[in-house]
Amino acid sequence: SLFFIDEVANYTGEDGYIRHTFEAEFDRLKQLDATWARPYRDVDAASVQGSYFSEYKTESYMESDKEAYDLIMRDKERLLSFEENGGSPVEFIFSHSALREGWDNPNVFQICTLNRTISTIRKRQEIGRGMRLAVDQAGERVFDEQVNRLTVVANESYREYVDRLQTEYVE
Repeated sequence: SLFFIDEVANYTGEDGYIRHTFEAEFDRLKQLDATWARPYRDVDAASVQGSYFSEYKTESYMESDKEAYDLIMRDKERLLSFEENGGSPVEFIFSHSALREGWDNPNVFQICTLNRTISTIRKRQEIGRGMRLAVDQAGERVFDEQVNRLTVVANESYREYVDRLQTEYVE
């Protein structure tokens, strides 16, 4: 899952509303009596999330979050691998600036826009982060419509845009 956020401070700040809300909801949902929730019962919310913000390339930020930066920006194979194969437990990535860096991960299945985007080009780029064909553990492209599904949790500014984009794809 890829979250586009409005302000970096809403995640990284001591009162980081987005980070705190995610962790509280993760902890609440993993306790549900649902098949999908069971594997997460003993998982710490901090271990399944990562973030990258290109404007925070200061030494102190890079040192404090070097592991997340390396995983998201440099070590895609480990990000895509299952934990039992030496992969990472990170499943939720928060970014304010993934578009600027040309970041690419073919296995993005959910995009959540927690930002206000007016630019049609930017919206197209954000949606495009989830339009790659998925890859399996061997690095091979997966051509299965049940796997290659993108869910977009969008704010109001996306409704009209997504309707037009879906019509375009159908045509």
